[in-house]
Amino acid sequence: MKFFLDTANLDELKKGAAWGVVDGVTTNPSLIAKEGIPLQEQIRKICEIVDGPVSAEVIATDVDGMLREGREAAKLHKNIIVKCPLTRAGIQACSTLSKEGIRVNVTLCFSPSQAILAAKAGAWCVSPFVGRLDDIGLEGMTLIRDICKIYANYGYKTQVLAASLRSPLHVVQAAEAGSHIGTMPFKVLDQMFNHPLTDKGLDQFLKDYAKAFQEAPAGR
Repeated sequence: MKFFLDTANLDELKKGAAWGVVDGVTTNPSLIAKEGIPLQEQIRKICEIVDGPVSAEVIATDVDGMLREGREAAKLHKNIIVKCPLTRAGIQACSTLSKEGIRVNVTLCFSPSQAILAAKAGAWCVSPFVGRLDDIGLEGMTLIRDICKIYANYGYKTQVLAASLRSPLHVVQAAEAGSHIGTMPFKVLDQMFNHPLTDKGLDQFLKDYAKAFQEAPAGR
């Protein structure tokens, strides 16, 4: 499973990229607004840090507006994935942009039927939101499993991008379900390193080495 960072913060992206495990980036209007930098300018900076797919979401809600913004975004960098919402207009825009050779991430997917529409429209990937379904008492990971099964049944090329992953457990479950991509906040990626036995083991190794080679023998 590929790891994408769900952030527009350049410092977080630099740290994640330095670890060598980040394959791409997802952004949305909320994340861009949080950084206070115009969308196109921030997207260009992100593409300089991470050499992989970078999702840039349209702001327009009508088909013509999405097409205009999508085409403009695609020109910013070869790694840009245009992000469209899973609405009637978004699916129509996805179909048109996909036929033009522009890759589209269809976002805000909450049901298998919606995911089928995204695949039929030629989406490069679809983004089912796990955490937001959990918030309303549903099991978000079931959606990932269902979509992966349906796509496998019919050989759809659309990738499943598990979004709204809020913990290392979510990441593992998405991988077990067969998701092609998992996107997560920097905080979650950072938490994946943590295990008390790793810390305890490393501490013991260093103590043993120091005792054997670094302590001066008595009498010297």
